[in-house]
Amino acid sequence: MKSLENKVAIVTGASSGIGEAIAITFGVAGAKVVVSDINEEGGNSVVEKIKSNGGEAIFIKADTSTAEENEKLVAETVKHFGGLDIAVNNAGIGGPAALTGEYPVEAWDKVIAVNLSGVFYGLRYQIPAILANGGGNIINMASVLGQVGTKFSPAYVAAKHGVVGLTKAAAIEYADQKIRINSVGPGYIKTPLLVKHLSEDQMDSLIKQHPIGRLGESQEIAELVLWLASDKASFVTGTYYAADGGLLAQ
Repeated sequence: MKSLENKVAIVTGASSGIGEAIAITFGVAGAKVVVSDINEEGGNSVVEKIKSNGGEAIFIKADTSTAEENEKLVAETVKHFGGLDIAVNNAGIGGPAALTGEYPVEAWDKVIAVNLSGVFYGLRYQIPAILANGGGNIINMASVLGQVGTKFSPAYVAAKHGVVGLTKAAAIEYADQKIRINSVGPGYIKTPLLVKHLSEDQMDSLIKQHPIGRLGESQEIAELVLWLASDKASFVTGTYYAADGGLLAQ
């Protein structure tokens, strides 16, 4: 039996990168996957990849920075598949690079809305649905920057620290109600978006931050998330898991 056989899972920000890898990996593991993103074309492409591997999936367009869209996403998932077992709150944005004293206020608001409030809104509507289904688990995508700071990204660092704290608070609240809630902290991952926006020198600089000597791959994060989503991690909740090539160990 596959590790997520017949489980219903929502993955946000699933049209590319880490989210895409998670959604496809869940499909291979037997889950019925709701691929969600604001990118409809990319999301539908991921659905087709899941189906081509013999999995079951649908696409639901949702902007996770609003409570209403999160509520709708969960409601449509339950309507289509009959319940909800697993949610991965992965949708996120980087935001501009600027000093805190010069950071654009509108950019702060947007990064916090997507990266922190979006995770709360997800939890707010996912938890009641998972409770109604007898339990399950939630994985929130944080970052190594949920543990340490860096220059020129105050909104992102603040949001990801918030995700780690929010995860711990919610996990404690629902630990005795059969819901496990954990967060994952990727190091720098070689996604198309990262490669597109960095020069060769910038890429080399990022690589040097990782003692393992390279950037991570989306599939490596997906494998960790799959484990957390499965019964193999049945005693794990309220925890932050870094997958960072040794970056935080320095």
